[in-house]
Amino acid sequence: MDNRRLILLLVFSFSLVMLWDGWQKHNQPKVPPVAAAGSGAATGVPTPTATAAAPGAAAVPGQAAAVAAAPAEIATARTDLLVAEVSAQGGDIIRLELTQHKATDDQARNYVLFDNGEKHSYAAQTGLIGNGLPNHKTVFALSTKNVALKDGEDAVTLRLDAPPTADGVKVSKLITFHRGSYTADVSYEIANGSAAPLAPHAYFQFTRDGKPAEQPGGFGVQTFTGPAFYTEAEKYQKVKFEDIADKKAKFVTKAADGWAAMVQHYFVAGWAPKEGEREFFANQISSDLYSAGVIVPVASIAPGQTGKLSVPLYAGPQEQSRLDQFAKGFDLVVDYGWLTIIAAPLFWVLQWFHKLTGNWGWAIILVTIALKALFFPLSAASYKSMAKMKTLGPRLQRLKEQCGDDKMKLQQAMMDLYKREKVNPLGGCLPILIQIPVFIALYWVLLGVVEMRGAPWLGWIHDLSVKDPFYILPLIMGATSLIQTRLNPAPPDPIQAKVMMLMPILFTFMFLWFPAGLVLYWVVNNSLSIAQQWQINRMIAAGGKPAE
Repeated sequence: MDNRRLILLLVFSFSLVMLWDGWQKHNQPKVPPVAAAGSGAATGVPTPTATAAAPGAAAVPGQAAAVAAAPAEIATARTDLLVAEVSAQGGDIIRLELTQHKATDDQARNYVLFDNGEKHSYAAQTGLIGNGLPNHKTVFALSTKNVALKDGEDAVTLRLDAPPTADGVKVSKLITFHRGSYTADVSYEIANGSAAPLAPHAYFQFTRDGKPAEQPGGFGVQTFTGPAFYTEAEKYQKVKFEDIADKKAKFVTKAADGWAAMVQHYFVAGWAPKEGEREFFANQISSDLYSAGVIVPVASIAPGQTGKLSVPLYAGPQEQSRLDQFAKGFDLVVDYGWLTIIAAPLFWVLQWFHKLTGNWGWAIILVTIALKALFFPLSAASYKSMAKMKTLGPRLQRLKEQCGDDKMKLQQAMMDLYKREKVNPLGGCLPILIQIPVFIALYWVLLGVVEMRGAPWLGWIHDLSVKDPFYILPLIMGATSLIQTRLNPAPPDPIQAKVMMLMPILFTFMFLWFPAGLVLYWVVNNSLSIAQQWQINRMIAAGGKPAE
């Protein structure tokens, strides 16, 4: 039996099992978890620990706050990149449209990140922890209902004022949006009109349902949706909604640095306090609603003085240049897993080719050619080995006929033939195995980067991140895979030979739903491989030993 073929068959079989498992997980009905009755998380407000609790804030915040009896007023803020809707209740950002990104299912509409119930329940919420202090259930007074970035302006600020507390503390919440940026500054101005010093805490959280965001095309391919935390000591930590519901979530809870985020495919929202101690949390609010964020202390405010706290909020696409500027380590939300060390340089090269061509489709083609050139010696060795094996095909078939059912004799005769002809039956495997991590890394780069979203190539390909609408590229990919299989030596085992001939058909079926950018990569790679293998086959056949 051809061991190289067996290895490839095992790899292919394992891939099918993984894809089927992913498809099953994606389509199985989700059992909604049940929230613990009477828990602090049920209010949607984080319950601070003893170290984070402000003086006199032992009770869960929000219980004494004013709750709107009717739908709260909404203010709208517009910039060159986004349209934000802010509720008077809590000053929550309840809806956020990204004007430079279109909805997946309707290109006439903007993509909605924060959503007040159209598809998801997802909002950015903040509040203060302390007796009578406003939180995300408090009804604020809006200074205006519409603010927009004007020509010549670099920023626009929406101001909300909370009702004064019984002891004379006045709180205002300010949200400042910037030109050309997905980062907003969320600030509190606290005027201490009481007779005692005030040292509250503030929380900044995302509240979201557990439904996954839009997923990339592909048979069973799923990306992560959920909270994530980062600190210098513990690095990047993702938290599954299921683990939060089961109270099995493990992540850093206290640190002197770091950020909290809500991650989904292509987009992310994150809170990144600038300095000082902070406490991270993740709670289940109801059967399918979760909150995650960070609690930070507010510096002590003396009577008659005014204190201020500001925390930046990023809410937008996972464009790595913007992520790097927002916070240290924030670029890790573009998660390539254990292949990051390979995938990150690949994306840098892809970006470089994009700057050169101005088109992501041509950039993919050039990266594929560059990778093929880089691995040319390895792939050439692999194809030479396969070509030599193909020339030995008739002689191997003759040995099989001579040895009959004597497997031991056949194996010995085959080994003698390989040794005599100086052919390594596994010579084509090692080069392929060395290249696999690189190709998988490129797969995840093309699958995960938001730059591919909505990027056209040519003709009928208007978006490289979704499937080919006419299935032309998958069919071309299947045809090139079939040609490549024909160029390879046929396995001596008839059943194995039939399985190998079915592989192009199975791959074509799977690739029908893959993003066009990925299929384009495979088409170009297959085409280059066919040209290289065909040339090597000719060279070997011309100088090879005729079959006896």
